[in-house]
Amino acid sequence: MNNKTIGIPKAFLYYRYHILWENFFSNLGYKIVVSEDTTKEIIELGKIYSIDESCLSSKIYLGHVASLKDKCDYILIPRVENYGKGEKVCVKFNATYDLVRNLFEDYQILDYNLEKTKNSNEFLSLMKLGLKLTKKPFLTLKSYFIAKKQEKTYHKKRQLTQAKTLASTKPKILIVAHPYNIYDNYIGTPIIKKLQSMGIDIIYADKLDRKTAKLYASRLSPTLYWTYSKELIGAIGYYQYTVDGILFLTTFPCGPDSLVNELMLRKITDIPMTNILIDELSADTGLETRLESFVDIIKERSDNHY
Repeated sequence: MNNKTIGIPKAFLYYRYHILWENFFSNLGYKIVVSEDTTKEIIELGKIYSIDESCLSSKIYLGHVASLKDKCDYILIPRVENYGKGEKVCVKFNATYDLVRNLFEDYQILDYNLEKTKNSNEFLSLMKLGLKLTKKPFLTLKSYFIAKKQEKTYHKKRQLTQAKTLASTKPKILIVAHPYNIYDNYIGTPIIKKLQSMGIDIIYADKLDRKTAKLYASRLSPTLYWTYSKELIGAIGYYQYTVDGILFLTTFPCGPDSLVNELMLRKITDIPMTNILIDELSADTGLETRLESFVDIIKERSDNHY
C-alpha cells in the first residue's frame, strides 16, 4: 500500500461500478476515498458548477466532485460513450469528463474511456490506467481479474436476495430507477424507507441480470435507444406479473427518463403504476401523500383479487 489516495464521487456510475473500481485500485495499492452521502449542502455545491437546465443527478455529481477537494491525490472521472453498436448512453456520461476537467483545473484526474465501437472497452481501458499508476503489467492484470470476480460475486448475492424477496407474501413494488437515483441517500432512500414502513417489499429493476433485462426490453420496445434505459425497462417485462405495482423514480429534468417512462406508462396497462419526479424543491409531505395513495391502491386491488 502506498500513500496515494484515489477519490471517487458517490454519484452517477459509482453505483454501477463501485465494487470493480474500489477493488481494482485497492489491489493496486491505493487507498480509496469515497465522497460522503448526498446532502442539501452537496446539492447546493453542485448547483454552483451547473447550468440551470442540468438534471438534479448531474448537479449532485458535480457536488460530490467538488466535495472531494483536498481529500485525495487523484479523482476518478470515467468517460462512457457506448457499449457497442446500438448501445449508446445519455450524453452526460460522455461529457462529464470534459466538464469536470474544465471546471476543476487543479484536480489530478484519472480517466478511462468506454467506447466499444472504437475498441475502447473496460478491460483495455483499466489496464492502460493501471499501468499508468503502477508500471506493473502483472499486478494490473491480476488486480483487474480479482476485482471482476468480486464484482460478479456481489451481483450474484444481490440477485439471490431479490429472489428471496419475490418469494415473500408481502405486497411488492418494482422500483424502476437508475442506481444513482434509487440508492442515493437524498433521492431514493427516503422513498424506500417510506414504502417499507407501510409493509411493502421492494424489487429493484437494476438487480436483474443485464442480458436478461435487454432481452425483455427488446420485446417491449425494439427501438429503445439508451443502454441503461433498456436494462431498466427490461425489468418491467420480467417482473410485471410477480409484483403488485411499478414506481418510476426520476430526477428533473432527465430527457431519456421522461421519454422512456412515458412510453411504459402508456404501454403497460394491467398493473398500477406511478411516476415520482424529484427536483431540488421536492417536499417530503407531498411525496409521502403520493406514496401512501399509491400503496392504498395496490392493497385495495390485492384485497379485491382475493
